[in-house]
Amino acid sequence: MNPTILILILLAVFVIIFAATGIRIVQQSQTILIERLGKYHRTLSSGINIIIPIIDVPRKITWRYIREDFDGRKIVMFKTKDRIDLRETVYDFPKQNVITRDNVGTEINALLYFQIMDPIKAVYEIENLPDAIEKLTQTTLRNVIGELDLDGTLTSRDTINTKLRIILDEATNKWGVKVNRVELQDINPPRDIRDAMEKQMRAERDRRAKILEAEGLKRAQILEAEGYKESQINQAEGEKQGQILIAEGDAQARIRRAEGEAEAILKVTDAVAKNGDPINYLVAMKYLETFKEMVSGENNKTVYLPYEASGILSSIGGIKDLLKGS
Repeated sequence: MNPTILILILLAVFVIIFAATGIRIVQQSQTILIERLGKYHRTLSSGINIIIPIIDVPRKITWRYIREDFDGRKIVMFKTKDRIDLRETVYDFPKQNVITRDNVGTEINALLYFQIMDPIKAVYEIENLPDAIEKLTQTTLRNVIGELDLDGTLTSRDTINTKLRIILDEATNKWGVKVNRVELQDINPPRDIRDAMEKQMRAERDRRAKILEAEGLKRAQILEAEGYKESQINQAEGEKQGQILIAEGDAQARIRRAEGEAEAILKVTDAVAKNGDPINYLVAMKYLETFKEMVSGENNKTVYLPYEASGILSSIGGIKDLLKGS
């Protein structure tokens, strides 16, 4: 074979190998760490990058993934790759047993949202970043739950999430990782504890219902008593005002009658004074009124005239003369 042709073939093979291994295309939000002769050399950014084959080698890392099989069970898988994803990553940790402060075993699984901020630290400061984060989260979760009783664990999810995030963020800072959020998915106490909690909750609801019913009955009785009290007060006030009005009307009537009688007496006095004695006239009129009442009854068959009747009759005669004279 012609040496020139052989050289050209070798040169073409070298170019193909160089293009295949020396040109690296990095996608957006990803990066690659390049080691030259076993030592960190540089970090490739997104886009087209050229490295020296054989001399420059991408550093491989182990990453953790979760897949579901046909039965819906979650399977944890680890994959080795040479690219580091700089986007926010979510880790779904399997259920683990923790013990509360009141010695109740509980199953808890959590979600962890973190992001690699410094890929150099994430690769060179920790051997297996996903596994380290998982183990750190598990131990931190046990410590946090161990400080709370079961009721506090069930009612303080936000507090637990915040405390876990702060602790994990501080611990993973030297690994170039920022923990953005931690979420507790499920908290599953033992079956007997759940049954006891349901009975307690049912009893508490029954107690609250009885208290509300008693308070409602009490309030109704108070309102009824207040209504009866106001009714009695209003009735008494009405009777009082009625009696006052009756008394005032009676007083006004008496005043009117007295004024009428006084006016009649004055007129009679003026008329009688001209022709006789007005005293005899008044006495005679009163006597006749009294006499009329004496004989008005059904059983009054006999009428006895008093001794002074002659004087009264003389007064009546005087009235007669008075009327004739007028």
